[in-house]
Amino acid sequence: MKTTCLLVLGVVALTAACVTDDPPRSTAQADAARAQQAAPAAGSAAGTAAQANRPATQSSAPASGSQGQTSRPRVAAAPPAATAERRSRIYVANESSNSVSVIDADTFEVVGTIDAKNYSTHDLSLSRDGRRLFATNLASGRLSVIDTDLMETVASVFTGRRAHVVTLTNDNRQAWVANIGEDNVSVVDTATLRIIGTIPTGKGPTGLAFSRDGRFAYISNQGDKTVTVIDTNSQRIVKRLAVGTNPHFLVLGPDGRIWGCNTGSNDIYVIDPASNEIIGSFQVGPQPQQIAFAYKGLTGPNAYVSVGGFNKVLVLPADPRRFQVLEEIEVGDRPNGVWANAQGTRVFVVHENSNDVRVIDTGTSQVIAKVPVGRKPIRVVVSR
Repeated sequence: MKTTCLLVLGVVALTAACVTDDPPRSTAQADAARAQQAAPAAGSAAGTAAQANRPATQSSAPASGSQGQTSRPRVAAAPPAATAERRSRIYVANESSNSVSVIDADTFEVVGTIDAKNYSTHDLSLSRDGRRLFATNLASGRLSVIDTDLMETVASVFTGRRAHVVTLTNDNRQAWVANIGEDNVSVVDTATLRIIGTIPTGKGPTGLAFSRDGRFAYISNQGDKTVTVIDTNSQRIVKRLAVGTNPHFLVLGPDGRIWGCNTGSNDIYVIDPASNEIIGSFQVGPQPQQIAFAYKGLTGPNAYVSVGGFNKVLVLPADPRRFQVLEEIEVGDRPNGVWANAQGTRVFVVHENSNDVRVIDTGTSQVIAKVPVGRKPIRVVVSR
């Protein structure tokens, strides 16, 4: 294999990178090649399967470039030993540290910090199997692709100016990235890491979620105070909904509806995909940021809303017909990202100013752990 050393002048730094002449392979191709090369683990069929499926790439250096440019992964000399059990992990995007913190979801101990190899790491989206983590980087306009087993950035894709949020389609075959600076969404094939489409949105897209059936994509636009509804088959806009000031985060709720925050206002709102109309809204306080869903014992699901201006997480029924504040939970300084574990018993909140993750026991509504992370954590996701 011929290896060429490239000297790339980026916007922020001068970076040297070695890349192979081979094009990046799909996950399936890479897995097949590794399976042929890997020796069976003695006496363990499970060890053999895990070793065959372990990614064999190392991180490539970031570079600025034209839309669709991809940093090419290089083949690692030898993958690390396979693990018998995949533990649940918490991933935190640290915008001012250009990194992702990795925390054990059972012990709440930091087990690693991943260099995003880009700048202003902002949003995260985790694959269903937990093996790939996609991270947007505002200043670089790039999407970092992270191998969670290696805890390494293995590729970087330029999507557009101020790449803000990333969401995987329901089948995980595509990553949709909202580019604030270009008023569009880039559609990235997660197997080839190539851009296969660009969809115009409203002005300054900042949030993105898919309907449960995958038929519609919902994109909030801070520049014109709208949510754009896109037919995912035709990739065309079918509706625009007027919302509040600086609409930001969007998420699919357990009721199959789309929940959003007007961060520049004081309210949240709910969209029904059956009619693509707003069916409810509720005042929660200044700078509502993000929403997660969990249970309090057998009660729920409830919506947990991080309210940046109050330094609280508000708990509401996850039913827009019964909106009321059930509880107010004191947390850290300027809460932003919030996520619940799969069981709905823990809620994880990151704080822009206090630079930590706080863990809420939803049964008692008490903070049971505080974990320091990088600077200006914005987003948190948790593997199953």
